[in-house]
Parts: sequence; structure tokens; C-alpha cells
Amino acid sequence: MLVLSRKKNESIVINDDITIVVVEIRGDKVRLGVDAPKEVPVHRREVFDAIHRDSPDPTQKQSAPLSPPPSSPPASAENTQP
Repeated sequence: MLVLSRKKNESIVINDDITIVVVEIRGDKVRLGVDAPKEVPVHRREVFDAIHRDSPDPTQKQSAPLSPPPSSPPASAENTQP
């Protein structure tokens, strides 16, 4: 993890299109402003965790229901060569 020190009104830039600004510092709370493209989801950690806890993981394959094995032909239907 990269740890940076910032003062009020100072910012951090991520990947040329995301800017995080320290908006306010009050006691042990820091208010951050995030400027990111609309297609980039930005969530607080607890919201992110709730979203991922309530929705299935799209990266995991769902197992297909088990189907019975194909039935064997009856013994009388065996292929016999003349």
C-alpha cells in the first residue's frame, strides 16, 4: 500500500483521470473529494463490501446441475458381428 501525506486542499492524481482532494480535516475525520469519470465506480469501503456481499461473484462459474449418466443399452442390444 502506498501511503501519502496531504494537507487541506492538496490532491492525489490516479491514472490521469481520477483526482482525490483533501477537502476538510476536522479532528480525526478527513473529508475527501473524488473527481472521477462516471464509468468509474467510487464507493466507501462498507458500501463496496455490502454490494459484493449481496451479489454473486461474476468471476466464479456457477456449477451446472448434475445430469444422470447416459443409460447403458440393454445387454440384448449388444452389437454382434456376422
